[in-house]
Amino acid sequence: MGFRRITIFAFVLGLLFCGVPSKAQGNAGSIEGTVKDPSESSVANATVEISYPVSGYTRTVATGADGSFRFSNVPFNTYHLVVTASGFAPFTEDIDVRSNVPITVQIGLKIGTAATSVTVEANGGDLVENESTFHTDVDRGLFDKLPLESASSSFSSLVTLVSPGAAADSNGLLHGLGDHAENSYSVDGQPFTDQFSKVFSNQLPTDAIQSMEVISGAPPAEFGDKTSLVVKVTTRSGLGVTRPTGTLTASYGSFGTANLGLDLAYGGQNWGNFVALNGLKSGRFLDPPEFTVLHDKGNLENVFDRFDYNLSQVDSIHLNFQYSRSWFQTPNTFDNLNVLDADGNNVGDTDQRSKIGTFNIAPTWTRLISSSAVFTLGAFVRRDHYNYYPSNNPFADLGPINSETISQDRNLTNAGIRSDISYVKGIHNIKAGVTFQHTFLNENDRFGIIDPNVLPSTTDDAGVPCFDPISNTATPGTPCAVLLPIDLTRAGNIFTFRGHTDIKELALYVQDTITKGRWSFNLGLRGDLYRGLEPRSEAEPRLGIAYNIKPTNTVLRVSYARTMETPFNENLIVATTGCNVDVIAALIPCIPANSPVGFRNEFHAGFQQAFGRYLVVDAEYLWKYTHNAYDFSILGNTPITFPIVWNNSKIPGFALRASVPDFHGFTALVVMSSVAARYFPPQVGGLGVTVGQSGSVFRIDHDEKFNSTTHLQYQPWKRGPWLGFNWRYDSGLVAGAVPDFATALTFDGDQQAAIGLFCAGPGGQRIMASLTSPLTNDPASCGPSPTGTGATRVKIPADGTENDDHNPPRIAPRHLFDVSVGDDDLFHGDRYKWSLRFTVINLTNKEALYNFLSTFSGTHFVSPRSETVELGFHF
Repeated sequence: MGFRRITIFAFVLGLLFCGVPSKAQGNAGSIEGTVKDPSESSVANATVEISYPVSGYTRTVATGADGSFRFSNVPFNTYHLVVTASGFAPFTEDIDVRSNVPITVQIGLKIGTAATSVTVEANGGDLVENESTFHTDVDRGLFDKLPLESASSSFSSLVTLVSPGAAADSNGLLHGLGDHAENSYSVDGQPFTDQFSKVFSNQLPTDAIQSMEVISGAPPAEFGDKTSLVVKVTTRSGLGVTRPTGTLTASYGSFGTANLGLDLAYGGQNWGNFVALNGLKSGRFLDPPEFTVLHDKGNLENVFDRFDYNLSQVDSIHLNFQYSRSWFQTPNTFDNLNVLDADGNNVGDTDQRSKIGTFNIAPTWTRLISSSAVFTLGAFVRRDHYNYYPSNNPFADLGPINSETISQDRNLTNAGIRSDISYVKGIHNIKAGVTFQHTFLNENDRFGIIDPNVLPSTTDDAGVPCFDPISNTATPGTPCAVLLPIDLTRAGNIFTFRGHTDIKELALYVQDTITKGRWSFNLGLRGDLYRGLEPRSEAEPRLGIAYNIKPTNTVLRVSYARTMETPFNENLIVATTGCNVDVIAALIPCIPANSPVGFRNEFHAGFQQAFGRYLVVDAEYLWKYTHNAYDFSILGNTPITFPIVWNNSKIPGFALRASVPDFHGFTALVVMSSVAARYFPPQVGGLGVTVGQSGSVFRIDHDEKFNSTTHLQYQPWKRGPWLGFNWRYDSGLVAGAVPDFATALTFDGDQQAAIGLFCAGPGGQRIMASLTSPLTNDPASCGPSPTGTGATRVKIPADGTENDDHNPPRIAPRHLFDVSVGDDDLFHGDRYKWSLRFTVINLTNKEALYNFLSTFSGTHFVSPRSETVELGFHF
């Protein structure tokens, strides 16, 4: 059956379901019921509470006059339900919410001791989940007090801190379990598989997030494409909020960072609207290549709106809308200041800038088919429009790693339709669905050579110089002849590349979670039909088994997944067709390929263990093998990157999470991981030939031996002040640009100073490289046989010991500490409250690097110490 016929069949199937006579949405379910006394009379004003101690989730409602209650927009999890009423004994029950099929409970209270409030604590059995998929649940109650490093990419900063296996990189980029940006997001059921880093797209504001589930294990069948980490987000809703409720916040801090935000929820029993507005400006918008901030201003405006409406008892609609705009400068190095042209004239500072506009709209309709089945039909359109602007004087873009000036106007539009049906009956929890996505790519790039030494240093295929600087002529048929027309130093003109393509992808899946006694089986099958620059179809089985040893509160699990790995869409056209363009092929090394689609086999084994009600530990071992493994290369000192693909990759490692649920106001979350990222040449496609061309296996720059985050939070009184503390340790990503000290001596003074290069001088005194005094082999510097060599911010292997696989150079280990203190009710108000918080990031002002001269992301420093004060008004 052809791709078009399959697409039509899937769409017609969705329409047929629509004719069948879901209150819940996307990644959330609902709990409803009625509370009655022993005589079957309704109990009004009873207090009903649900909680999941591990994530910090808790909600409370009062029953109506008819004894009914309802919790909507409940993230998937197991909840401890407690019902209390005056004159009755408390009632407890565990409720498992695993689909958007509404759960109905009938509660009969027994006559007991009169009480208006009773605390019924969870036990160890409530802390473990009989699930085969390793994941981390986090609710707003925890991350609302979590100190976040980046105001401009707070969403990805949040994911990095709370999920095991996420290696921190610059500009909001995170490496999920050894992969470069192979992460996907599901926001109320809408799939996002394109890049979320702040140099690609504008992120979802954290003010809009109610809770998150980060899947680090084998992904269920409903998730495809980029699945190293799958982040399921449930947004906040105004459904049932009968009185306008919200928060107005204003903050100001280091680097002139100012933030103004408003969130507002309002609705009724059958409708609700939630809106989050946010405006940010900062003098340190991106992570710069210097610890000192140079040319790094930026601003961001965000609008998010969620609307819910129950059309009837069986039909409901849900609409998500977001628009975001960001503008930011490309940070400079000291080498980018007072740039000199070929004649020695000062052409000014480098002044490159970017602008991103992001638009998203996603309507969803659900229908309750029966008490056991829910049908969902949704559509979505998302568009990222990225502009990159060069300096007004193109020659000011010249730098140590920049020989061209470039501008870009690129947009990515992803439109699609999704439909699924959930059925819960007995031991089965079945979900079957289809998703069709159509992605439109448009790329407009403009190149020009601004370094007069590019052509004289260029050779032909035989290695013979192909340009004569004396006659200012190029040999016909050589790369120089191709590049001479775009050499602006020799009266050339800007070259323009334009590309357009569209990518269609259809996914069909079915999965069933079977719970039988202490056993849980997750069975799934996914089929992906990808029609991009290279077509591919893939059948992807998914399997998971979990066993609950109830006497010891232990869950054992194993899982397997086959996944299809699709290319990155950002700059995909120029990266795959650039080799066919003479100018690009001569300017940027490339390997001709048509963006081959990859596939992966991954295996997981782990356990979950609760120690009473005080501690739960979750650990996982993983092993992933990928054929056609994707990564990025970077163009000079710009945010512009190109997808590249390697022959194979092997990624083994472990991840662990330990949680301490609320204990007298104290909570703790510890996540840690060790993940190797071993890549196998050759590079089989992409623009920008990078490391690893020797033919031997190498560790790519998102390989990290160990990282961990410890978050501690303490609030001794519910209406009193609180304290939040982070300790982040990173052992350091691979830094392949510094294989030995001799190579480091070839760097300029700015680059040597960035890594803290040093050697031993007379009397053993340490000599540090500086911007104006780089280290050399000169006797006045380090000498021809330097001793006591090294770098403070990069671990350089000893001479003769460097090995790309077993002993690669790395960024030096770092310990970073963040702290936040605050009070959410300064004046002990009831209806209206004032809050105040003070946050310090990088408390010790540690000078450390994320990366250095990385072919995938460049050089970036972590944030210096920064302080922020926030005042909030809650109503």
